[in-house]
Amino acid sequence: MFVIGKLVTRQYRLHIRHLINKNTRLNSALSVKLKTANYTSYIRVPWALTLLKRTLHTVNRELDAMGLSPLDPSSYSRPEQAVVKHVDLKLNVDFDNRQLSGEALLTVNVLDSIEELILDSSNLTIESIESEDGKVLNYKLDDPVPNYGSKLTIPLPEPATVDQKIKLRIKYKTSPTATALQWLEPKQTSGKKYPYMFSQCQPIHARSILPCQDSPAVKFTYNAEVTAPEPFTVLMSAIKENGSAKATFRQPVPIPSYLLAIAVGVLESRELGPRTHVWSEKEEIERSAWEFADTEKYLQAAERLCGPYQWTQYDLLVLPPSFPYGGMENPCLTFVTPTLLAGDRSQADVIVHEIMHSWTGNLVTNTNFEHFWLNEGFTVFLERKVGASLISDKEEAHRSRDFSSLLGLQELTETINQNLGATSPLTQLVPDLNDTHPDDAFSRVPYEKGSLFLRYLEDLVGGPAVFDDFLRAYLNKFQRQSLDTDQFKAYLLDYFKDNDALKKVDWTTWLHKAGMPPVIPDYDTSMTKAVTALLAKVNDPNNSLDYNDVRIFTPQQVINFLQALIDQDPLPVDRLRTLGDAYNVATSKNSEITYRWLRLCIRSRDESKIDEALQFVNSQGRMKYVRPVYRDLYAWEAVREKAIENFLKNEPNMMHVSAYTLRKDLHLKE
Repeated sequence: MFVIGKLVTRQYRLHIRHLINKNTRLNSALSVKLKTANYTSYIRVPWALTLLKRTLHTVNRELDAMGLSPLDPSSYSRPEQAVVKHVDLKLNVDFDNRQLSGEALLTVNVLDSIEELILDSSNLTIESIESEDGKVLNYKLDDPVPNYGSKLTIPLPEPATVDQKIKLRIKYKTSPTATALQWLEPKQTSGKKYPYMFSQCQPIHARSILPCQDSPAVKFTYNAEVTAPEPFTVLMSAIKENGSAKATFRQPVPIPSYLLAIAVGVLESRELGPRTHVWSEKEEIERSAWEFADTEKYLQAAERLCGPYQWTQYDLLVLPPSFPYGGMENPCLTFVTPTLLAGDRSQADVIVHEIMHSWTGNLVTNTNFEHFWLNEGFTVFLERKVGASLISDKEEAHRSRDFSSLLGLQELTETINQNLGATSPLTQLVPDLNDTHPDDAFSRVPYEKGSLFLRYLEDLVGGPAVFDDFLRAYLNKFQRQSLDTDQFKAYLLDYFKDNDALKKVDWTTWLHKAGMPPVIPDYDTSMTKAVTALLAKVNDPNNSLDYNDVRIFTPQQVINFLQALIDQDPLPVDRLRTLGDAYNVATSKNSEITYRWLRLCIRSRDESKIDEALQFVNSQGRMKYVRPVYRDLYAWEAVREKAIENFLKNEPNMMHVSAYTLRKDLHLKE
């Protein structure tokens, strides 16, 4: 039923989009405004309005029967009918049973006459649901659909009408296997004495922490009161107001559910600036404070480009190694991997990236994960602009920005041509996620293809001096809202309505066709010339190699060089070993270099490096590193079974999203 329903829904959604896209271009004296929770469109002819109303009626009838959302293919909730605007959380942290228990008080704005409220949930034990006056309500929890959870339907005590506000109190417990939570044993932490817990809700795992409308189309404020035993510290994606036995938090800026975050551990902090702190276990705190000392400087540079920072506090939490991402932009509290602690501040771009999410992603958000590039493509684009703005020499800043873009192009090329395949629909900038879980769609495509598209548009309309003003206007226009690609396109074309250059844009190919982008910007390649020359030298076996070849290389140039080697045929093992020793990459402490070096060793079939590669994937859970290494090991038939055995042994120590995606990479059944 779920799959069939998805297919039917897809047809209606496409039909509605076609009507909207077609008729908003027609000129007529009649203009009718149709508005849902987060979508506004203009239908300009009476017959189109009538047809659209009939289609919407049919869609609503079908969706009511199947339980699917017309706004988000990954959610059961119906935000076109009613929207959760605020959540009050009271939670108890139970390490022994690996559970959060407590209650969520939902404040809901009614947008259409309704008799029930529909929420997303996943493996939650619902203990009771009450109305604001304490009346116990019935509810229905459907059978779970793998990876999507269950539809939670709450009949209201009496029908609710437009503009009415209702409040529901839900008492519940999470499951020990909640996909958004990782519960660590003391041995998995640096201190080895106390357990640790942290969350990762993106893309659609918040439903395993609380009943909610688990779609980025919905934004809500929240307050929280969390009880944890001594000596634990509780942190959340909000402003911390009280740190006693009951930690209290306040998030006054509306967020989508995937930005709800919690971490509980025995932690210390250091002040980095007037609104920035770094948190970690005590074993990493001094290294972390040194590595991220420039955070306030990055934050100020971001404000110069994007406008005032609206979230008050910007803290960093360095998590245990099993955290699956480089960083997660939880408001007020960015989560980061300890693999960033390179000792040379060379991975500061990750921090800049997460800071930029404070505007693109957190403040202006994709309406669902088909439009994920509006979050990540914009953020990569802005990250590189801000990074370049920190360089005083304008020519050097331009070269540096373009070199970073070329590194991204390398990663995009490998993702599309080697990992996904150039014809994969998941290489579209706006993929169709009907029947596709957002975790399965995650790749470098929305990041790098999206950023490249914006760079193409910037060059087309006249460069940064023109495009930066548009960016600020865009952020101001859509702040605290969610939007889709059509809305972005409409706003761009309206803003630049007098700029004929945009007539050249092949929107269909850029947005909806698979493969590499149709246009690659004319990047400055001066910083890659030395890399290209070194590549030619290494590929000639008659040339000797020594450290002087890379002595003046930046870490990013070394990374560019190693990635170029990955993209070509493997080097002979002896030649690769000579390179590793001569260029000091075999002993590098920079995880970006180590990860690529080990991939080169695997591709050259260096059997002496197998154990080191397995130790590397076991020591941290960052998917950017772990997935490619495992894919390379799987491709090496002689060590395939050893790699699978290693994964199965370590799977219990992984966060859900890492284990879930690696099972697919290793072709293992659920």
